[in-house]
Amino acid sequence: MAPSHSETTESDHTSLVSFVNGIGSDLGAVVAGLSLPFSSGAVEGQVNRIKMLKRQMFGRAGLDLLCKRVLLAV
Repeated sequence: MAPSHSETTESDHTSLVSFVNGIGSDLGAVVAGLSLPFSSGAVEGQVNRIKMLKRQMFGRAGLDLLCKRVLLAV
């Protein structure tokens, strides 16, 4: 049987208490994220791709070359 919210917040495990408090403070978003059919996966994939390109270009050239790489890497 899973412990209740009040039992968990009284626990000695600080990381578990922090996790439960974080989930509890944004419970509406957690429920929506688990129950709605919408996904931000495509956006997250694009952000991940751009961050990878940015890391590859670090220290090599300016913003102009980075913009070209982002647009050509589609």
